[in-house]
Amino acid sequence: MARKSFSRTERVRLFDLHGGKCHLCGEKIKVGDAWDLEHLVPWELTRDDSDDNVKPAHKSCHKEKTADDVAAIRKADRIRAKHIGAYPKSKAKIKSRGFGRTRDA
Repeated sequence: MARKSFSRTERVRLFDLHGGKCHLCGEKIKVGDAWDLEHLVPWELTRDDSDDNVKPAHKSCHKEKTADDVAAIRKADRIRAKHIGAYPKSKAKIKSRGFGRTRDA
């Protein structure tokens, strides 16, 4: 599924809907500030473009959050791959240690 591209009309509507504030830092997005529409829950995890999941954010704030989201997205990818049996098996051999201990008498 391809990512949605928001039209100018949708961007303005979402900006107004959320009061023109960056949802990450809480500051007002001023005229001339660079901003993006940002997914609260990463799009790669949910494919959710609903109004509740998409809010305006300063580009700098968005960049920081995206960097943090990447780790969570990759972990979810690994969990899913393991669940369906596509995760690469370890090539290391596990040494058998036995069950009991030997003690000196």
